[in-house]
Amino acid sequence: MTQTDERAAASLGDAGPIRSFDKLFIGGSWVAPSSDEVIDVVSPIDGRVIATVPAARQADVDRAVAAARKAFDHGPWPRMTPAERGAYLRRVGDEVVKRIPEMAEAFTWEIGAPSPVSQAFHDNARKMWEDSSTLHERFQFEEERTWEGGHGRLVREPVGVAAVIIPWNGPVATASLKIGPALAAGCTVVFKPAPEGPVSVMMLAEAFEAAGLPEGVVSVLPAGREVGQYLVEHRDVDKVSFTGSTEAGRRIMAAVADRIGRVSLELGGKSAAIITDDVPLEDVLPTLVFGGVANSGQVCAALTRVLVPRHRQDEVTDAMKAAYAGLSVGDPREEGTTIGPLAAERQQQRVLEYIRVGKDEGARLVTGGGVPDGLDDGYYVEPTIFADVTKDMRIAQEEIFGPVVVVMPYDDVEEAIDIANSTEYGLSGAVYAADDAAAEAIARRIRTGQIGVNTWGMCVTQPFGGYKQSGLGREGNVEGLGAFLETKLIMR
Repeated sequence: MTQTDERAAASLGDAGPIRSFDKLFIGGSWVAPSSDEVIDVVSPIDGRVIATVPAARQADVDRAVAAARKAFDHGPWPRMTPAERGAYLRRVGDEVVKRIPEMAEAFTWEIGAPSPVSQAFHDNARKMWEDSSTLHERFQFEEERTWEGGHGRLVREPVGVAAVIIPWNGPVATASLKIGPALAAGCTVVFKPAPEGPVSVMMLAEAFEAAGLPEGVVSVLPAGREVGQYLVEHRDVDKVSFTGSTEAGRRIMAAVADRIGRVSLELGGKSAAIITDDVPLEDVLPTLVFGGVANSGQVCAALTRVLVPRHRQDEVTDAMKAAYAGLSVGDPREEGTTIGPLAAERQQQRVLEYIRVGKDEGARLVTGGGVPDGLDDGYYVEPTIFADVTKDMRIAQEEIFGPVVVVMPYDDVEEAIDIANSTEYGLSGAVYAADDAAAEAIARRIRTGQIGVNTWGMCVTQPFGGYKQSGLGREGNVEGLGAFLETKLIMR
């Protein structure tokens, strides 16, 4: 009997608000884990355990990598035509769509995202599977090349066994962004989600099962950092694709260096929104407010630095404060809630510590700065604005990953560009100006992977990734596919 049929509640009986799992998905089958260790899924809404899933151990990694290695070296998956693989990916996407309501509900319980945010994340997953299933229509896997004295064929082949490792802040969407192109390329995948949000991705494993992917092509192993490190260091892993903190990205680069392993990294951000002198605030606030604190600020591309002409700082901070006052902070399951809790207690404490640092550095607290009244049971932090922030302050340089936005005054556009480029990050951003052409001229000078002109968002079906220490490589569309391919020239 499959995990889908059993719909097991491993150790909580019927007490858990979301489903528990008692098996791991390895090589296309639900199997008993190598140990009885489990991950307690703690809801940030109220701090209680709401589900359990097995905690994968090194023996489970060995089994999954062996299955992926066999499937890549001897199985049908990398030998199918790209169109044949695309048909499988369409089936995966269809199965994901069927499960979006349950995945979204689980995500709300696990991570604390209000329902509209959770729905948006999972709709992104739908878009990603649709995009991955058609990549073969837009990409040349083979082409003829000629040169003086010869000719041949350029062939792009799958890199091999791919380890995919993701954080907790959008697990199904982030997994889809990586696994879809990896499978489209012909790779086999061992996928390790974070222990904070594993239930929704175990439901994703059920979608893989229902789509009928060949044996060994995908495994799903929820686990902590130690097991993730073991997977990264595994000699039979050809490629590592990681999303997470810049610090963890450095460790992964070091771990794969010995074997010259292939690696893609999507890391932290400290994205700037530049507001020019001539743009009306009513044109700015809708995306500016959402871009800073959506999902409680737990978004790598969040607009966490707002750069304003010095004489407009009070105007901007007053408008932002009024907008934040209209946000409803509370239980994400309740209709009308716009800001839920942080994902974990340690994350709440990290954000509160940064707020303390900001005060000590001399930044002016405009609003927020603590735990909302009446919300002591979960891991909540008020949406917070600092003003009079300078580029040397830690709160202007370091990724906080919470609902904290800093407002930084500048004297001219050249200084604004310098401030925007003054961090180690370069992931996202926005420029707001009365004239689109003027805004784009500024945007072209910002060293960042995606940037909006009079808007902000994350485009998940076009190249996404970072400059500098925001990462290596791009995800989304054919550029994301290329990250899972090697290039071979066959000369004649």
